Amino acid sequence: MLQTISTETFLREEETYDLIIDARSPAEYHHSKIPNAINLYALSDEEHHEVGYIHKQQSKNDAKLKGASYICCNAARHIYTLNKQCKIGSKIAIYCARGGLRSASLATIFSNIGYRVDRLELGYKGYRSAVVSYLDTFDQGNFIVLGGNTGCGKTQLLQHLDNAIDLEGLANHLGSTFGYIKGEQPSQKEFQNRLFWVLNRIDWNKPVFIEGESKRIGTVILPDLLYRKMGEGKRIEITAPIEQRVARILRDYEQIDDAFFYHAMDTITPYIKKIAKQQAIAYYQEKNLAKVAEILLLDYYDNVYKKPQKIDFSINNSDINVTLSKLNNILDTL
Repeated sequence: MLQTISTETFLREEETYDLIIDARSPAEYHHSKIPNAINLYALSDEEHHEVGYIHKQQSKNDAKLKGASYICCNAARHIYTLNKQCKIGSKIAIYCARGGLRSASLATIFSNIGYRVDRLELGYKGYRSAVVSYLDTFDQGNFIVLGGNTGCGKTQLLQHLDNAIDLEGLANHLGSTFGYIKGEQPSQKEFQNRLFWVLNRIDWNKPVFIEGESKRIGTVILPDLLYRKMGEGKRIEITAPIEQRVARILRDYEQIDDAFFYHAMDTITPYIKKIAKQQAIAYYQEKNLAKVAEILLLDYYDNVYKKPQKIDFSINNSDINVTLSKLNNILDTL
């Protein structure tokens, strides 16, 4: 069975699909996608470029012929990949860039095998329109914002709280000059898609825990509306003993290498005293990473952190279980 559905219908039924298939090229998929979709491409990157070139330089019909030949070959392989993912009869959704021939071709083949296929009418373009519209206009949101100096365990707390949003996790970044240790960040579109997915699964009937982030997390930027709502939320300042902060930093940056360290130190040069920078580098060369972390926390991170004027509560996070209990008590009072 094959049917073409609207973006709105897909969003309502998203949780009912056994599999979501992105039929675009691997490069398009890598840049941004619908969360949890797998890539069974109709055309590879090279094929997609070639077909586009033929369409532009020769003719539409020649492009269709070349594209169809490639799609048939690719579909022949994807059939077995699909069968490993879910059995015949499963309900799947499929999309391409604009709901065109790529998704239509694979959807027809998969439905004829016996899969129940929903094809997105406007493809990924329609999905992105829904994402952007929602992030610009959503009216829910009663936030409890966790602030505080680096290393106080805010992310760890969020991971133990119900109804929480981990922005750094979505951005794959630790939210600081050294934060790109986690590797490649998602594109802005991919970050927005991930955020949209999370926001649509939050229980807006009760307050939402979130970390107080800057407008920019590494290379991605928070939506204006979300950032404003965070600023309007209840603010909880999280503190912790320096020994615990150092221990957390060492865990976060255990994979640090020389190139990463020296590049980051060059970046923070305008914001740290010369003597502190020299001491940090000397300790690093002695492989005394605990002292490096302590210097960076006290002489860099704590100095650049701007404590907000409005703080509603303050909690010392020396014991995470006690802190979680206090946070849940605050939640109950709100």
